[in-house]
Amino acid sequence: MPEQPEPLESYEEGQAIAPTGAGGASDLATAEGETLEQSPSAADGRAPGGPLGTGSDKKPRSLWSDAWRDLRRNPIFIISSLVILFLVVISIWPQLIASGDPLDCDLAKAQEGSQPGHPFGFNGQGCDVYTRTVYGARTSVTVGVLATLGVAVLGGILGGLAGFFGGAWDGVLSRITDVFFAIPVVLGGLVLLSVVTSSTVWPVIGFMVLLGWPQLSRIARGSVITAKQNDYVQAARALGASNSRMMLRHITPNAIAPVIVVATIALGTYIALEATLSYLGVGLKPPTVSWGIDISSASQYIRNAPHMLLWPAGALAITVLAFIMLGDAVRDALDPKLR
Repeated sequence: MPEQPEPLESYEEGQAIAPTGAGGASDLATAEGETLEQSPSAADGRAPGGPLGTGSDKKPRSLWSDAWRDLRRNPIFIISSLVILFLVVISIWPQLIASGDPLDCDLAKAQEGSQPGHPFGFNGQGCDVYTRTVYGARTSVTVGVLATLGVAVLGGILGGLAGFFGGAWDGVLSRITDVFFAIPVVLGGLVLLSVVTSSTVWPVIGFMVLLGWPQLSRIARGSVITAKQNDYVQAARALGASNSRMMLRHITPNAIAPVIVVATIALGTYIALEATLSYLGVGLKPPTVSWGIDISSASQYIRNAPHMLLWPAGALAITVLAFIMLGDAVRDALDPKLR
């Protein structure tokens, strides 16, 4: 009686390949001196018999891919993104939904209510409130976006360098940020912008960047200090990587998430700050069309013509809320502790 073939040991994985077939005879067609070939599933790194695309061949997702997957399922992110997208579109092309001129006024229609073709009525100068509300989005979004970019770039660079190098640079920057934190924002705006006569947005943007970068600097500094202590940074340093390479290739991609979150939330705050400064008369000035300017001019007519205040104030509130909601959604997606 022929002997039963013994189980063949796996060539690499250490798994036992048992004989198969009727009567215990092996169905493995192997000849003497022939190398046993891997099965397709083993060659692909998948578990034998597993479906295609499952098993160990599935690549692990990164922090950004996980965050994007969570954001797509978050209704708060979707709603706020649609609102912000609409604001950006009408900021670039306000004529899509408003055909009039925001500076075209008729004193004979001052403080009048809604009329055909003028759904929001007229302000104290006889200007169409609807048209001014639409065109006011351009100023607010421009100020918020440019101020946020300036704050993120300046604060991120200074804070990142302080966190990476430490020492005297970190100590000096920390004392400078303490000085700026001691300055009240509104009071600083009243003092610094009261001497500016320009009606453009640049003085307001410059003021926001000047007083806003310390917050982002602190966030960037702490994030870089945490990231540079990881093993992959120490390994890159041991392999002789330069400081610039470690900052750009290893630390920045893993330390930028908190900066993005804080900057997104701060964008709505800067829009509200611009309206506040314009309301106080030290921000944007006529003939610039701004929600803050319209709110300031409508405050004295709130009893006789509340529509003059309602629409620009409502547009401002919705815009600020949309950016804050977007920032909260991004924070929840990028913070692993909240998963």
